[in-house]
Parts: sequence; C-alpha cells; structure tokens
Amino acid sequence: MSPLTRAHSRGAARSAGPARAIALVADVAAFLIVLWIVLWLLDANQANSLVALVHDIADWLTSWSRDLFTIDGETARVIVGYGLAAVVYVLVGHALAGWVARR
Repeated sequence: MSPLTRAHSRGAARSAGPARAIALVADVAAFLIVLWIVLWLLDANQANSLVALVHDIADWLTSWSRDLFTIDGETARVIVGYGLAAVVYVLVGHALAGWVARR
C-alpha cells in the first residue's frame, strides 16, 4: 500500500465516526417526529408523560415547519408540517454526513 493510500485510509477512518454521528442524530430526530405523527394519528393519550415528552420534542424540532403551509384538515396539517421536517432532517443530515465522510 502506498503512503498516499494509507494516509487517505486513515483520513477516511477518522471522518467515519463524525459522519455516522451526524447521520444518527438526523435519524433519531426524524424518528421522534414520525413517532409523534403516529401517536397523533392513533389518538394517543396526550396526558401520558411519554406521549407528552415525544410531543414536546417533536414540537421543538419542527418549530420551523409546523405552520409553513395553510392546510384546512388537521390530519393533513400534522402530517405535512411534521413530516416535512422529518424528511428535511434525514436528507440534510445524511448529505452532511456524506460530505464529512469524504473530507
């Protein structure tokens, strides 16, 4: 193996950890948002502490996208407002992770 190849391999190995961490954070954020959508669609008891925690986290993560579009139906508004954020977190998180992994 040439010195250049070894240096590239070490650099790729060093950037793999941060890239995986970025992708994991994006995936967890998207999971929590989708979990809230599912809980809402299933009419989960919002007085339950776990449901309230998931709702609070999802609200915080989606504060920028919840009322981005004015949609009449409440179900559609929840799915689009929260779902858009989940998709953006996955796309941006994985794109950023890919960029970090290549550096």
